[in-house]
Amino acid sequence: MGTQTVEKNGIAADGKLVTDKGSTTIADVVVQKVAGLAAREIRGVHALGGGAARTLGALRERIPGATASAGQGVSVEVGEKQAAVDLELVVEYGVPIADLARSVRGNVITAIEQITGLDVVEVNINVNDVHIPEESEGEEPATARVQ
Repeated sequence: MGTQTVEKNGIAADGKLVTDKGSTTIADVVVQKVAGLAAREIRGVHALGGGAARTLGALRERIPGATASAGQGVSVEVGEKQAAVDLELVVEYGVPIADLARSVRGNVITAIEQITGLDVVEVNINVNDVHIPEESEGEEPATARVQ
């Protein structure tokens, strides 16, 4: 007896991107956005991206009608069936980084595999900064201890 692919809403239940009826190509930017959104869902992730990317993102947010890029701090390589992801994170102070990275990695893998059908071969995480609440933008600097 052969296996049968059951379709729901026109989507193959087995998630195959290449079938005898045609192929589906997923753009890098799609995987990048899915990964960025999935990473931001995890508590303890303050922001994505390095210093320059965050600065550009902050400038972009000040432009009327503009929004922050969902793919900021995310780079991907996408093949026909697989994807690899690199993330740059800023974490909240006090959050255990190893646990946070494990949660982010799991959420990113699950989101990409469920949404795109691609097999995620790796998610590399670079924690490049720690957000300290007193360093938030818009707050007045602390009074100097010496004059």
